[in-house]
Amino acid sequence: MSEQLKVKTMQEFMAEGKQPEILFWVGSAGSYDDRAKKITRAFVKLLNKAEVDFAVLGTEESSTGDLAKRAGNEFLFQMQAMMNIELLNGYEIKRIVTCDPHSFNTLKNEYPGLGGNYDVVHHTQYLKELIDQGRLTVKGEGYKGKRITFHDPCYLGRANSVYEAPRELLSKTNAELVEMKRHKKTALCCGAGGAQMFKEPEKGDMDINVMRTKDALETQPNIIATGCPYCNTMMTDGIKAHEKEDSVTVLDVAEVLANSLNL
Repeated sequence: MSEQLKVKTMQEFMAEGKQPEILFWVGSAGSYDDRAKKITRAFVKLLNKAEVDFAVLGTEESSTGDLAKRAGNEFLFQMQAMMNIELLNGYEIKRIVTCDPHSFNTLKNEYPGLGGNYDVVHHTQYLKELIDQGRLTVKGEGYKGKRITFHDPCYLGRANSVYEAPRELLSKTNAELVEMKRHKKTALCCGAGGAQMFKEPEKGDMDINVMRTKDALETQPNIIATGCPYCNTMMTDGIKAHEKEDSVTVLDVAEVLANSLNL
């Protein structure tokens, strides 16, 4: 992360005898993937703008185990989960915010059964809270006249029924929001779920991301917005397959908001 961003670790908070408002769970993509790091930076800029007292785990953060579970390795998932739960409980973490719907779903719905009970929110939900509380004000003139369509990540939308928060945030930009035919409960997967992101397509597999990008392109957007680093990658690849990378951009909701504030 660039030096101008204020990011403190839980170890630093504990050394000061303090607790943060939230723990920002960065996730594997947000930590290591160069494109997803831009989403992480955008969200951190928004947190700093709203003067949120937040912490990250830093080098202590590990995978939630989501991918292991989806790929059928329950033993590895439970090993990773128990290690994380021990760490989170040791720090007495109460509230977790993440930009990754896969981490969001796992921490929210699968950790409680193993002893990890936290208030887990997606970053679009948290940003909406900050705006509702008056801690963050969006001036969206930069997107006036632009067409934005929102792709619902599976683990945010269909799995957890979070549909309105990202759309409300995008509406603050004064852009024209256009819906795909398949959206909200009927949205098509980007093709990355179930650990498919990390394997080559098998013979006969459909290019789901190309199909989903076609849904988006039919709305004639300037921007395809999403709230998941994996969806971002799959939709970006889909745009390349349709040879539309010169005219359509894929951005996370946090990036749209940060851009509208010139952060």
